[in-house]
Amino acid sequence: MSDKRKLVFDAFDNKKTQSVPVGFWFHFAPDDLFNVRPEVIRRNVEGHFQFYDTFKPDFVKLMSDGYFRYPNPTLAKVEKAEDLLKAKSGLVDAWIDAQTALVKELTDHFGEEVPTFYNIFAPATVLGFVLEETGSGLTLAELIKNEPETLAYVLNVIKQDLARLAFKVITEGKADGIYLSTKNIQDKAVSKESYHKYITPSEQGVLNVANAVSDYNILHICGYEGARNDLSVYQDYDVKVINWAAVVEQVSLGEGKKLFGGRAVIGGFDNTKNGVLYKGSKEEVESETRRLLEEAGTTGVILGADCTIPSDTPLERLEWVRGAAGRYGK
Repeated sequence: MSDKRKLVFDAFDNKKTQSVPVGFWFHFAPDDLFNVRPEVIRRNVEGHFQFYDTFKPDFVKLMSDGYFRYPNPTLAKVEKAEDLLKAKSGLVDAWIDAQTALVKELTDHFGEEVPTFYNIFAPATVLGFVLEETGSGLTLAELIKNEPETLAYVLNVIKQDLARLAFKVITEGKADGIYLSTKNIQDKAVSKESYHKYITPSEQGVLNVANAVSDYNILHICGYEGARNDLSVYQDYDVKVINWAAVVEQVSLGEGKKLFGGRAVIGGFDNTKNGVLYKGSKEEVESETRRLLEEAGTTGVILGADCTIPSDTPLERLEWVRGAAGRYGK
């Protein structure tokens, strides 16, 4: 096993490590996330290669740029809630196989050197994308309040396809695990109990399949564009590592580690152009690195950001974090 693979897996397992791993990621085709075109996929692949060859990260989150659209034909013409009951799984094999091939191409390039984790959106997030594209006006908040059983049905359908995707990118694509991206429904009227009853089964269903073939899966609780989440919703999810928007949620790495029962955590830095990682001086970035480690400790901690960082972030800035983390405590 390579040194970096051992370093990251030891951190995930809450073992003491000689240094704190560092992991940042960004989109390589940010304007074409939903466009499955050969040139988009190639740009995504080449972006990964350039990032890896230039920065030599401790691990790589494999980006699904170009594959955000879930092309299930039974959901293409949804106009009202009852149309969701027509949804069927098993109709997106080409979409799954293409992503498996993408992951395999990437892991063939650097998978023996560093751990890799493929981005998969949770079923509710995928359904949210679908509803936006149909122009039906339906929302997840409306469905869970007015048509919860219909919502549970369609999420189960999507779950089956995403679970198959998770299984294949790990077993055939040779990723070390998945990075499952989820978030609360952004409506205060949706209770934690409702979320657990109607949405959690679909998310745990994907994780159960991933966990059956990998010990190292990551849960990302997304704070995209300032979305706020009740992190306690996910306290009992069966997952090895958790990443959340520490800055948006105002829940530090140390606090989150306690909330999630001492499990390994990833993050700490603001991922926006307003954050110190993007616009701070070298001294400020290094100071923030030390502050994060002083607060959270160095065991079971991986430094990263709230979410995807700006695509034009100079890699030099990430090196500042890695250098400061490597020197910390020595």
